[in-house]
Amino acid sequence: MFTSPFSTVFSLFGYEVKMYGVMIFFAIISAVLVCNIIAKKYYKCVDTDVLYDLYPILIISGIICARAYYVILNFDYYVLNPSEILALWHGGISIHGAILGGFLSGVIYLGKKKLSILNYADVISYGLVVGQAVGRWGNFFNSEAFGTPCNLPWKLYIAPMYRPEQYYLYDYFHPTFLYESIWCAFVFLILFFLVRRFQKSRSGLVFFSYLSLYSIGRFFIEGLRVDSVFNVGVVPIAQIVSIFVFLAGIIGIFYCIKKTPLN
Repeated sequence: MFTSPFSTVFSLFGYEVKMYGVMIFFAIISAVLVCNIIAKKYYKCVDTDVLYDLYPILIISGIICARAYYVILNFDYYVLNPSEILALWHGGISIHGAILGGFLSGVIYLGKKKLSILNYADVISYGLVVGQAVGRWGNFFNSEAFGTPCNLPWKLYIAPMYRPEQYYLYDYFHPTFLYESIWCAFVFLILFFLVRRFQKSRSGLVFFSYLSLYSIGRFFIEGLRVDSVFNVGVVPIAQIVSIFVFLAGIIGIFYCIKKTPLN
């Protein structure tokens, strides 16, 4: 059984340092470290100096777009509570927004330098999925991103104040943040030990495989969650986006293979 012990690490000059922010910090650090290690050892075509220049751009644009995506989907709430728009420590960032923002900013930066966008996207994919696995634990400390009620051995206790009204009488829920964290770790292993070995000169194969593999897990995990930010009818928007991202990944994989056929 999981029980979130606390959400605030300490207070500094009257400001509370939240575990959510700490986990996002560790997610970014772990992502950067993984990218550096893999680039140096396996991707000689990727300049680590360029990566160091790229990291701040990706991080800033990713966070801004991740928050903007979430705010737009919760427009009715934030139009009435504009002071909450910048309150990242309360949670509310979308990985789909982060991927889009990071990819677009990376395309612009690398395009100006006339560098291979897909080579760098491959390297960033390893770090990104590891960062996701770490960052999801911020949801644990914020008592968010949980699923429907359950009584499994790994059930997650959610305090009454964080429960949706229709589930107020339930104590234990699916720890969907944990499911996604584990899935992201699994995706990293597939990318590193399987896809990388078949990549050879197929730039982009890891990146497009990441898009498809992550989307599969996110689609099914989202079906368990009770806090989807926006629904189209009864279907969570994250599931719809996951389908499109999955298809984009599949198209990209076929493009990479067609460009450089398997031997």
